[in-house]
Amino acid sequence: MKNVFACLAVALFVSAGTVSYAAPSDGGKLTTRASEMTRRMAERTRLSEGQYVKVRQLNLRLLTEMSEARKQFGSDVAGLDRAVADVQMRYEWDLASILWPKQMAAYDDMKQNFTAVNLR
Repeated sequence: MKNVFACLAVALFVSAGTVSYAAPSDGGKLTTRASEMTRRMAERTRLSEGQYVKVRQLNLRLLTEMSEARKQFGSDVAGLDRAVADVQMRYEWDLASILWPKQMAAYDDMKQNFTAVNLR
């Protein structure tokens, strides 16, 4: 459970795809957060332009799915934990297919440093 919250914290830390994932009612907030999240990741992992576009789409999907999970499992903590873990697992898997090994190591380092600093 701690790992799930750590992953969620990383997503929110880096926070803030394509617009097709964003709901019209979100006012572009998810799109803005996905762009900010991607920009911060790009600073640490040195993404190429093609990778940047793919990671931005992936980040928008992550944020959209997290938002949907919170709406669906608002009062069911165990269900929310399972849903968030599933979303995070798919995100990490898809991210690993986009990033090169050194970039993935930089992402893992960024994630662990954030977790170590902010979960204490």
